[in-house]
Amino acid sequence: MADPATYRPAPGSIPESPGVYRFRDEHGRVIYVGKAKSLRSRLNSYFADFSALHPRTQTMVQTAARVDWTVVGTEVEALQLEYSWIKEFDPRFNVRYRDDKSYPYLAVTLNEEFPRVMVMRGAKRKGVRYFGPYSHAWAIRETVDQLLRVFPVRTCSAGVFKRQHQLDRPCLLGYIGKCSAPCVGRVSPDEHRLLAEDFCDFMAGNTSRFIKRLERDMREAAASQEYERAARLRDDIRALERALEKQAVVLADTTDCDMIAFAEDELEAAVQVFYVRGGRIRGQRGWVVDKVEEVTTADLVENFLIQIYGESESVPREVLVPALPPDADAMTELLAEQRGGPVHLRVPQRGDKKTLLETVARNAHEALKQHKTRRASDLTTRSRALQELQEALELDEAPLRIECYDVSNLQGTNVVASMVVFEDGLARKSEYRRFTIKAVEGQDDVRSIHEVITRRFRRYLAESEKMGELDTLGDPEDGAEEGAHQPIDPETGKPRKFAYPPQLVLVDGGPPQVAAAQRALDELGVDDIAVCGIAKRLEELWLPGEDDPVILPRNSEGMFLVQRVRDEAHRFAITFHRQRRSKAMTVSELDSVPGLGPSRRAALLKHFGSVKRLKEATPEQVAEVPGIGLRSAEAIVAALHGGAVPARGAGGGDAGDGGAAADGAAQGRNGAGGGRRPDGGRKADGEHGGKRT
Repeated sequence: MADPATYRPAPGSIPESPGVYRFRDEHGRVIYVGKAKSLRSRLNSYFADFSALHPRTQTMVQTAARVDWTVVGTEVEALQLEYSWIKEFDPRFNVRYRDDKSYPYLAVTLNEEFPRVMVMRGAKRKGVRYFGPYSHAWAIRETVDQLLRVFPVRTCSAGVFKRQHQLDRPCLLGYIGKCSAPCVGRVSPDEHRLLAEDFCDFMAGNTSRFIKRLERDMREAAASQEYERAARLRDDIRALERALEKQAVVLADTTDCDMIAFAEDELEAAVQVFYVRGGRIRGQRGWVVDKVEEVTTADLVENFLIQIYGESESVPREVLVPALPPDADAMTELLAEQRGGPVHLRVPQRGDKKTLLETVARNAHEALKQHKTRRASDLTTRSRALQELQEALELDEAPLRIECYDVSNLQGTNVVASMVVFEDGLARKSEYRRFTIKAVEGQDDVRSIHEVITRRFRRYLAESEKMGELDTLGDPEDGAEEGAHQPIDPETGKPRKFAYPPQLVLVDGGPPQVAAAQRALDELGVDDIAVCGIAKRLEELWLPGEDDPVILPRNSEGMFLVQRVRDEAHRFAITFHRQRRSKAMTVSELDSVPGLGPSRRAALLKHFGSVKRLKEATPEQVAEVPGIGLRSAEAIVAALHGGAVPARGAGGGDAGDGGAAADGAAQGRNGAGGGRRPDGGRKADGEHGGKRT
């Protein structure tokens, strides 16, 4: 832990202007980003009275090794820069809202020729219309099942759609009337898109016109004595009404707003959002957050609005919050820029909106209570696990960053390795790395581990040299120039991949693998990183140069953490190995044709359907493919038949000599190895692309 006084800016050097500041650790990593109306007064508060700081703020300033700042012109610019830096650097001490679960959305892929309705999670995609989020995926599927009676939009995957198109037969949903079957041409692309747009309009709240239209059609069908059609329309109306029943009416039909409420204690906070569109609750979502420093509800609101709406274009006309942020005017201006129209940021004082916000707040309190029940044991066990590892391995400090390496191969082929990273006992998947073993032939885990550790820490030393750490030898004054200690590479603009060292290197294996890892570090001159191995058979921990292993209790939290890290490294390595093995197995005969690139190979396969049919084609037929001339077609056919070109227009050899067709295509397909020589002898194997039998 550093003494904050060692890097406190000199008196009078901090400007009084508004701006954004960054605290960095000894490796140059940004650990906290903040903004202030007056940089001088805000930064001085971190160094004035250390004992008066929030406990987590104390940890932050002790972890930091330097602080820098950027002056901006307005508070709106400060908000924008703060959000940009939080997103770019992902500081560990900043307030970060985490989903307490993965919420599903109802998505309509309007970016496709035939839009598809589906359940989707994760990051939003361009050109896709989203509704929700919803608490459960089954709620989406029930709603969609009701609406498909009226809006028979495609719901199948791309593979199913392609297969049914090739079979020229619709799937089950097409037969029962819950899909308009665009795969077989029952509707045109424009007609299907109109159905998808009507589906989106209904989900967006424009429901009355569809129900009125169906009621009118039902009455007309009944008047003309088309009773079966009238009955179907009646069932369609009931299906739409059942779908609407799942979305409670809470406000006026014209109300579009997001209602945000918090529940908090000294260390954590939970936030719940109700999405109200067209007066109905269309979705609900929740987040939890750790309080890094002493923040008010207004500060939480400001951080939430920056982070959540900064990544989304769906800013509504009205946002209702429990307290206005400190810079309400600047925040309103920022949200209006994001939406492209006016946004009203309000605290409801009375009426239905205040009542609904109280309901959202009750949901937030319940979410915080459930989260604390889950998290209490989680925080305790992670801290205990790291402490147990520190004591068992006799480390100077707890291994807050652990890197684990594993090698995967199949009988010495496609040898790969994985590196997984755990920070504070949690997986940090953005730091995972994969390696293809280059210098080792066959199955040799020891040499493979040596190669991977060497490559990883050679990159670490190179990045450290770029960041100035090796030159300054820990003197912060020598590295104070612009660009030093930057985790973002100024040349590429991307994060440096191997800039941060772990406290513990864990390898999957016993003494030989551990010795290889330690030898690699010694050869590079890295002497401040602990090495340990875990053997699968008895789950023993091996240290370099030790004759006896370290035995952790089977039910200890430290052992559970090591096993979890090892298993994650094994999973990641196996996944990469299978990818490379699958790629190696999908090799086409077209890959060996000289001068034939990926685009023309794809065009040939699309035109003929398979390599087998391509082999049966003549050069003239191959030349019909766009982008391929006659000379190229002759070269392709010759290459596929081992140098012999079949007679043009015949698709095979002539039988005019009284014998069986002996053309190269037939020989290549049958694997005969070639025809007979005039002298009666056999041609050499492979002369015509055949196999030795």
